[in-house]
Amino acid sequence: MKILVTGGAGFIGSHIVDRYLKEDNEVIIVDNLSTGSLANVNPDAKFYLIDIRASELGKIIEIEKPDIVNHHAAQISVPLSIKDPISDADINIIGLLNVLQECVKYNVKKVIFSSTGGAIYGEAEEYPTSENYVPKPISPYAINKLSSEKYLYYYYKQFGLNYTVLRYANVYGPRQIPCGEAGVVSIFIENLLANKQSYIYTYNGEPEGMIRDYVYVKDVAEANVIALEKGNNEIINIGTNKETKTKNLYEIIYTQLNGQIARKSNMIEPIMASARPGDVHKSCLNIDKAKEILLWTPKYSLLDGIKETIDYFRE
Repeated sequence: MKILVTGGAGFIGSHIVDRYLKEDNEVIIVDNLSTGSLANVNPDAKFYLIDIRASELGKIIEIEKPDIVNHHAAQISVPLSIKDPISDADINIIGLLNVLQECVKYNVKKVIFSSTGGAIYGEAEEYPTSENYVPKPISPYAINKLSSEKYLYYYYKQFGLNYTVLRYANVYGPRQIPCGEAGVVSIFIENLLANKQSYIYTYNGEPEGMIRDYVYVKDVAEANVIALEKGNNEIINIGTNKETKTKNLYEIIYTQLNGQIARKSNMIEPIMASARPGDVHKSCLNIDKAKEILLWTPKYSLLDGIKETIDYFRE
């Protein structure tokens, strides 16, 4: 199978490229390296340095003729989307529309789209939250992801372009850049390795911080492999159905870095700060649909995933 991965030099996208190649697929990467890195590019993939909004994207799809486009190129920061909602919409909406237009024009069979389960539901009353819950996004980033899902449905109904939407929980793992809340695991690891303090954002002064569902990037990549064949025209949560408080996450990372006998009294204490605009208080995803349709469940525990991530940053 021939697959084009937008954002394939980025954190999540590069892991997906690696898994696709491991399954003997032919992979093409499109990335402008705004947040991705050439160091992440698998040498067995074909690489194009290009923005997804560029008119030249169509020529690449025409030449390469991919069967499937996996769309991971995006602006990924909630705080940045609040600071500059126009830029967020330009990348995440206009960029997607350019991809979809060219997919229809050159007969791509399916688009796999990375959405957000961590932000799209807002302050959900159903918890853990299933795909049946009506999203109530509270940031431009989440609004634009929801809008993208609606566009995918339109292109399916209007042009027969199949899609699978994967709504991710908070993804972490090797190659993650320490940027915003999305990169909290890498931020904590880098700061602790450098003996620096980290910020933990809290809701109404709660001492343990926010609540999140952390899913390891290799589990996410596996879901993207399965989505090549399953989940047509479905929206599916990809998470763990397990909640973790930010302070507990910090302590887990500290203990992994310093050994089980490390005393918390010696810990570099984080700085507690008020929640930022757009921050969701708690998020945890119901993954029953992923189990049923994709036959997917996460294989990595939080401890195992963090250990591998720490090993990566130490190297």
